[in-house]
Amino acid sequence: MQLNQARILLTGASGGLGQELARQLAAAGAALLLTGRDSSRLTGIVPAGSGEVEFVEANLDDPQGIATLVAAARRFRVDVLINNAGVGCFGLLEEQSWPDIGQVLKTNLESPLRLTHALLPWLTTQPQAAIVTVGSTFGSLPFPGFAAYSAAKAGLRGFSQALRRELADSPVAVIHVAPRAIDTPLNSRAVNALNRELGNRSDSPADVARQIVAALQASDRERHFGFPERLFAWLNGVAPRLIDQALAGKLATIKKHASSL
Repeated sequence: MQLNQARILLTGASGGLGQELARQLAAAGAALLLTGRDSSRLTGIVPAGSGEVEFVEANLDDPQGIATLVAAARRFRVDVLINNAGVGCFGLLEEQSWPDIGQVLKTNLESPLRLTHALLPWLTTQPQAAIVTVGSTFGSLPFPGFAAYSAAKAGLRGFSQALRRELADSPVAVIHVAPRAIDTPLNSRAVNALNRELGNRSDSPADVARQIVAALQASDRERHFGFPERLFAWLNGVAPRLIDQALAGKLATIKKHASSL
């Protein structure tokens, strides 16, 4: 896709990854409609003079917020939707409250499905369009301590694959990207401590944004970021018992940090 001709709706634009995505997409010449729950945090993300940029405040967990955003997207003539908004949730499932679990499922899975569903009739009328879902390695490599998060991201990957196949005869491309850990404020102290002790690698928001931009430009169907994480994700699909055994040896460490919240 030629980004200098794209008109992109980016959700979660005020987050660490969202800000970097906005800057890099603007630098590539895309027109941007940036959204978040607090419009005051959106201004100043993209340097002045970067091109056409508009902002809209919307809560995607609220049906009215979805309606507001879709109306703004149609006015802006959006032809690319990037579902980037998300929240984290680390802890042992039995120790988490249902409202916290429900929020993760709603924000990371239900809201992007609802927004995509509402915007799809518009996108299918465009000469060329794309839907990008920002998932996670944990969607293909479910991890203890992240049961609700893994469930939501696995659902998002399944949704993306099914929708891509459903829209194979349309002008809409569906792209799923799955980063490994990203160095953003979304990570709690416990998550950072766990990653340090386990030696889990993480990437900067700028590096991940570059890979997402490249995936969009290449119209990739699915791209997993980070090695050896993408290898383990593949292995989990063909021999999950091996991953079960490998993670069993780390369970005591994971539980220690998950119960320190």
